[in-house]
Amino acid sequence: MTLDGWLQIAIFFAFLLLVTKPLGAYMARVYQGERTWLDPVLRPLERLIYRVTGVDERREMRWTEYAWSVLLFSAVSMLVLYLLQRVQGILPFNPQGFGAVAPDLAFNTAASFTTNTNWQAYSGESTMSYLTQMAGLAYHNFASAAVGMAVAVAFVRGIARRESHTIGNFWVDFTRSVLWILLPISFVLALALVSQGVIQNLRAYEVAALIDPPVGESGERMITQTIPQGPAASQIAIKMLGTNGGGFFNANSAHLFENPTPLSNFLEMLAILAIPAGLTYTLGRMTGSQRHGWAVFAAMSLLFFVGVMVAYWAEARGNPIIASLGVDQRASEAQPGGNMEGKEVRFGIASSTLFATVTTDVSCGGVNSMHDSFTPLGGLVPLVNMQLGEVIFGGAGAGLSGVLVMVILSVFIAGLMVGRTPEYLGKKIESYDVKMAMLYVIIFPLVILALTAVSARTSFGLNSLANNGPHGLSEMLYAFTSGTANNGSAFAGLNANTLWYI
Repeated sequence: MTLDGWLQIAIFFAFLLLVTKPLGAYMARVYQGERTWLDPVLRPLERLIYRVTGVDERREMRWTEYAWSVLLFSAVSMLVLYLLQRVQGILPFNPQGFGAVAPDLAFNTAASFTTNTNWQAYSGESTMSYLTQMAGLAYHNFASAAVGMAVAVAFVRGIARRESHTIGNFWVDFTRSVLWILLPISFVLALALVSQGVIQNLRAYEVAALIDPPVGESGERMITQTIPQGPAASQIAIKMLGTNGGGFFNANSAHLFENPTPLSNFLEMLAILAIPAGLTYTLGRMTGSQRHGWAVFAAMSLLFFVGVMVAYWAEARGNPIIASLGVDQRASEAQPGGNMEGKEVRFGIASSTLFATVTTDVSCGGVNSMHDSFTPLGGLVPLVNMQLGEVIFGGAGAGLSGVLVMVILSVFIAGLMVGRTPEYLGKKIESYDVKMAMLYVIIFPLVILALTAVSARTSFGLNSLANNGPHGLSEMLYAFTSGTANNGSAFAGLNANTLWYI
């Protein structure tokens, strides 16, 4: 560990703290229908959308209607993305001539992007056309994040209101999430990423002659290299801001065209946590208890620091097996030190472990290093982050919902311990609330452990492993943890493009 590494972590958190209050206050104004500086431009567009779709923005919904709206919208969106993948071969903006995506892979991708999981069992640069990337995957990056934010705000309204049977209008919350929050910030972030070298074009792939041609596995000399192109920056911006994580390229944010510089790396990490952190301030503003909002932020921050400190220490310490062979793994002017396997030299250990912690603290799953190559303790941190549920900042909206469930459960247990009727922000916690909270707590580990157990005992589960023994078990456990937590990152040694893992 170095002073430079700790400064990177400290500066990152300082910037996160700096944006939390203004962004949270802005989101509170948006969801409470108060005037913002974007209203002169966006209010006419919002009214036009409601007029075309027949939405009455003044009409609020009961929770059952709100939930059905979320489910029906998500189901239709998923179907459209599935069909788009199946017919991409005959659609425009496909300069490489990619054919239809296989039915099972198309279904998995549609379900994954609709639920903000963004699990990718394919290589983007060799599977998806530009139209599918832009109109399908990038659209779902906006839509899934906006759905999560809308549900979180509805949850907060239900807590904050004293005498009301309604929790808002899903279509209004969704529309305002996209127009006022996700689109403007993504536009600015995409321009910033382009300035750092992230590509944004519609050109066909380039074929370049190699100066020093290597010899391939078949013994033939490789004289050319295909360089992928495409509209990456626009998708990377919302991929991070919406805590989606699905990369334009297979290597995700370790790819030079997605994340070329330390500054782009910093902006992408900040974008991942910006909305989840800001929503804690929004919670305080909308419930009239700003101290409570900061208390939730502090609890999330504490868990964040524990994770990043353990991961950084484990990776900077290096591989003990290599150390036993007499190899010097200490940081010096000549070498970065520690465990650099699976990490980009331009980021180093500090930024790699910070990125791994940030992306698994939420439901993002984007990576700038290979978690499969982390040391056992270093790889444990991303795994534990996800297994805690979306409570360490969590996804856009989903994290606030998850942590509020835990708050309700904690308040109930504390009330029982002191012999008082449990209350949360002036509302009594009753048996139904606790049952629903416990259902949330129980289902999560049940799904992970059951599917991992089946995989460990069947040939179709074991055939996908690149590693045997404990590390192979970790690959399976990580995969089902990632899917259940809507994260989408992976221990990349697992072949996920099989009928079982899809």
